[in-house]
Amino acid sequence: MQSPPKIFDTEALAMHRQRATCGDQGDWFLHDYAIDVVQERLQEVNRTFTDPTIIGWQGAQWNKKLGLSATVIPDTDTLDLMPNSCDLIIHALSLHWSNDPVGQLVQMNRALRPDGLMIAVMFGGQTLQELRIAFAQAESRVLGGISPHIAPMGEIRDLGGLLQRAGYALPVADAIDVNLSYQTPMHLMRELRGMGETNALMQRQKSPMRRDVLSAMIDEYQSTFATPDGRVNATMEFVFLTGWAPSDTQQKPLRPGSAQSRLAQALGVAERDLESE
Repeated sequence: MQSPPKIFDTEALAMHRQRATCGDQGDWFLHDYAIDVVQERLQEVNRTFTDPTIIGWQGAQWNKKLGLSATVIPDTDTLDLMPNSCDLIIHALSLHWSNDPVGQLVQMNRALRPDGLMIAVMFGGQTLQELRIAFAQAESRVLGGISPHIAPMGEIRDLGGLLQRAGYALPVADAIDVNLSYQTPMHLMRELRGMGETNALMQRQKSPMRRDVLSAMIDEYQSTFATPDGRVNATMEFVFLTGWAPSDTQQKPLRPGSAQSRLAQALGVAERDLESE
C-alpha cells in the first residue's frame, strides 16, 4: 500500500513543541477551552471509563484536568495502541498535524473495545483565516506570488466523512468557532509560537521572512480585520469528531421502507399527492 504524502515536517514540529514547553503556560488557553468542552461531553455520556487513553503532546495536561487516570501516548504516525485495549480514546488537539488522519482514526478504532468511544479535537479549516488572507495579500503585492505559511486544515464536511471511512458507528462531526482579539498581528503570532502551532509544513519557506513582507502582512491584517477599538480579530475553529466502535448493542437505523405509519399522519396534516398536481 502506498504511503500518504508527507505534508508536515515532524522534526520541525517537535522542535516547535519543545520550544513552546519553555514558554508561558498561559499561551495554552485554547487547550483549556477544548478540555472544558470534552469534559462536558463526557458527562453527557454518563458512563464510567476504566481504560482511557489520551493522544497528544499535551496529553498529560489533558489527563490531569479531565481527571481520567489515562494512559498518555504521543501523536506519532503509528500510534502506540494495542487492539481492543481501550474503552475511551481522546485525541487531544493534535490530529490537524497528522500526515495520515484517516490512518490514525483507523488505528484508534481498532484499539477500542466494542462500544468504546473516540473523541478527536482538532483545528478546522476556518482557523486563522484572517492571517492566511493577510499573508496571501501581502506576498502577492510584494513578491508577486504566495508561499504556504499556515497548515491546510480540514473542512467539517470532509472530516465527518473520515469517521465513516474509518469504520466508526454513530459518527458525529461538529465545530465551534472561537473569535479572539489581539493588540496586533505580532501578538497573535507570538501566542501561536507559545502554543507550538507555528508553520511545520514540508513545503514552507526555510529562509527567514523578509521584513518588507512581514510589514506588508501586518498592514493588510490591521486594515482588513481591525476591530472598532483598534485591535485585530482572529478565528479559531475547533472541530470535534466523535465515533463509537461498532457493537451489536448499539441502536441501528431502520431499513428504508420499514416505517409503519406515514409522516403526515404523525404530524396531523393532510398528505398531498405531488404527482397529480
